[in-house]
Amino acid sequence: MTDKKLLLHTCCGPCATASVERLLDEGWAVDLFYSNSNILSYDEYQRRLEGVLKIAGYFKVGLVEDEYDHDAWLCEIKGLEAEPEKGSRCGVCFEYSLGRTAAVSGGYSGWATTLTISPHKNSKLIFEIGKKAGGFIEYDFKKKNGFARSIELSKKLDLYRQQYCGCEFSMNRE
Repeated sequence: MTDKKLLLHTCCGPCATASVERLLDEGWAVDLFYSNSNILSYDEYQRRLEGVLKIAGYFKVGLVEDEYDHDAWLCEIKGLEAEPEKGSRCGVCFEYSLGRTAAVSGGYSGWATTLTISPHKNSKLIFEIGKKAGGFIEYDFKKKNGFARSIELSKKLDLYRQQYCGCEFSMNRE
C-alpha cells in the first residue's frame, strides 16, 4: 500500500487510459474523479462515464462521480459562448472542473487532471489554473508518448472516442 494517493480529474475514458497507467507505474494509488458538467447532453455524459467505469475496472482504481449540472456550468461560462475553441471560455471551463476537483481532494496527497493528455488542450493554462486551486500536481500526460498510448489503449479496450471536447460550443470546432 502506498502513501502516495492522488485524485485524478477525469474527462473521459480515453484520456484516463495512459494517465492512470503512468501514475500507477510511478507508485501512486489513484482515484478517478469524473466531473463533466460541461457535457452537452446527459446521454453523452453517460456514454463517456461508461468509458471511465471501464478504465476504473481495468486498472482497479477507485471512482468518484461528481454531480452532473450543465445549467450551473452554463451560468459559469455565460457571455463566452461565442469564444473560439481554446479561447477564454475554455479557461473558465477548466476553472470550473478543476475547482470542483480541488474541493473534494482532501485526504489525498494531491490531485491532477487528464486534460493535459490532449494535444488540443493548453497544458500551461491548465497548470496555472490548477496551482491557484491548491494541492495540484503538474502532470503533462502528453509527454512520454501519452497521447499515442491513450489511442492504443482506447482501441484495445474498445472505448468510445468522442470527436469534440464536450460542450455544445466546441462541437465541430476543434
